[in-house]
Amino acid sequence: MIYTVTMNPAIDLFCQTKNLIPKVVNRTLNDDIQPNGKGVNISFILNLLGIENVAQGFSAGFTGTFIQEALTERNIQEDFVRVDGVTRINVFINVESEKTEYKVVNPGPYVDEQAQAELLKKIKQIEAGDMLCVSGSLPRGCQPDILVEISKICHAQGIKLVLDSSYREVIDCLAYQPYLLKPNEEELSEWFGTPLSTEEELIHYAKKLISQGSRQVLLSLGGEGAIFMDNQIILRGNAPKGKLVNTAGAGDTLLGTFLGCQLKGLSKEDSLRQAIAAGSSTAFQEGLTDFSDTEDLAKQITIKRMGE
Repeated sequence: MIYTVTMNPAIDLFCQTKNLIPKVVNRTLNDDIQPNGKGVNISFILNLLGIENVAQGFSAGFTGTFIQEALTERNIQEDFVRVDGVTRINVFINVESEKTEYKVVNPGPYVDEQAQAELLKKIKQIEAGDMLCVSGSLPRGCQPDILVEISKICHAQGIKLVLDSSYREVIDCLAYQPYLLKPNEEELSEWFGTPLSTEEELIHYAKKLISQGSRQVLLSLGGEGAIFMDNQIILRGNAPKGKLVNTAGAGDTLLGTFLGCQLKGLSKEDSLRQAIAAGSSTAFQEGLTDFSDTEDLAKQITIKRMGE
C-alpha cells in the first residue's frame, strides 16, 4: 500500500483575467476550484493510474471536508486528522495581457501537538514495505522537525519514505535513508546554501543527497524537464513543448506518475518519460492531467543516460 501525507492541504481557486489592475474590480474570464495539496494531488494521480492509496494529513472546517469528500468520491480512502479552523484556500491568477501567473498562498490552520501526535500514531501503524509520501508545506504549529521524526519512524519500521518538501530539515532526514527525495532547483540550492546555475552543479549537489543517505533523487527542472538518479545511474529527460496554463500540481504529477510507473513495473527510463509527460500535461491545462495527451507528449521526450 502507498500512503500520502498532506499536512497543509488547500482548495485552489484558479482564475483567468485579461488584465489585473490595482484598485478596480477585475472581472475573470473563467474560474475553477480544485481540491489540492501536494500529497492530495499525488493520491489523485495514483488513483488515475489504478493504484490504490490512502490519503492522510490534517483537515479543518468546510474546506477540509470538501477535500475529504473529493477523495472519497474518487474511491480514494482518506484518513485525515480533523483540527480546528479552516483548511486554506489558495488563489492562482493567470493574466492574459501579461502572459504571467500570480500566486497567493495562505498559511493554513493551527495544528496543535495533540493532533500531530495523532498523525504520527497513524504513520506508526503503516506496515513494513509500504510506501509513505510526505509532501508540501507545514501548517502553523508544526515545526519542520516533524519531518525528521517521521523519517525516524519510517527507518525503524522499514517504510519506504518519499519526501517532497522545501524545508532545510530534509537534509537532517538523510541519516534515515529515505527512499526518494524530489527537490526542485531552488530547493536544492537552499539546502546546500549555494547558488546553482548550471546543470553540472545541480547534478553535483543532487549526488550529495545520494551519498548522504537518500536512495533515489528525482530533480524537477520545471520547463527544462527532470533528472533522476540513484547510486547506479543518472537519467536526464527534456520537457515537451506546449502552452503553459498553470504550474500548480505539475511537480506533484511528476512525482506521483514516477512512483506509480515504478509500482507498475516500468523501467526507470520509461517511468521518467511518462512522469515528465504527465507533469507537462498538468502544466498545459487547468487542474491535474487526465492522461489523455501524455502519450503524444511522451513522444517529444528523450531520456539520456548521463556520462554515456
